[in-house]
Amino acid sequence: MLLVAAGDSPPALYAHALNVQGRCLYDVILYRLHGSTAEEPHILLECDSSVLDSIQKHLKLYKIRRKVTITPCPDLSLWAVIPGEQPGDASSLPKSADPALLLTPDPRAEVMGWRLIAKKGANLSEIIPGSQIGDVQDYHRHRYKQGIPEGVKDLPPGVALPLESNLAFMNGISFTKGCYIGQELTARTHHMGVIRKRLLPVSFPEPPPSSGIPAGSDILTESGKRAGKFRAGQGELGIALLRLAHTKEPLCIQLAGDTVRLRASTPQWWPKAAAK
Repeated sequence: MLLVAAGDSPPALYAHALNVQGRCLYDVILYRLHGSTAEEPHILLECDSSVLDSIQKHLKLYKIRRKVTITPCPDLSLWAVIPGEQPGDASSLPKSADPALLLTPDPRAEVMGWRLIAKKGANLSEIIPGSQIGDVQDYHRHRYKQGIPEGVKDLPPGVALPLESNLAFMNGISFTKGCYIGQELTARTHHMGVIRKRLLPVSFPEPPPSSGIPAGSDILTESGKRAGKFRAGQGELGIALLRLAHTKEPLCIQLAGDTVRLRASTPQWWPKAAAK
């Protein structure tokens, strides 16, 4: 496993657990805590906090008789370090962090910056001088703007498909590793090369209703054709599963007799071939 090996192997990996139908169950980021293969492997797993209990049960189901300890880490806090707008904003990042900390590039996409794991109560301004502390809503707005899905609202368990959810763009799928649950559909779809729907960032030109857009709302074209479904959002930004044939058209959602207009965009960090 790449994560267990030290040296040039990545300190963090993005991954999903799939069901037997090849649909997403949990999205996770795994972090290597041990320094070398001579040490006992210690892996930290980041997941949606709302599925903490269920993902532990899922992992223990496959532990079988191996000597693996699975336990929550309530004494740690997770931070996203988002790059600023100015060139060189990354220069304030420390070259090395305190041994109690983990600071590593977000394995999903460069636009997501870095992940920082620290002891609860740590002074972030001392770890990253010159940084500004935002709130979790700032983080969600940033990733919706970039089209990065995260958690069960964006990736409904048993519903979301990995390739439609752009995992291949986010280093979330290996097409060379051995067998895994859900591999058959994922590999077949990849080798056929036909993906008609994808998760895309969407924006609302006018403020959406204060009650928000219900998850799963149908997105229509001007002619009334179904273009996809709204997944989740924050303010005027969100993410939706859309048919690629309709992404450049004017789109709308009908809510209680009102028409809410929205537009889709293709993230600039996507591979150029995918943007066509």
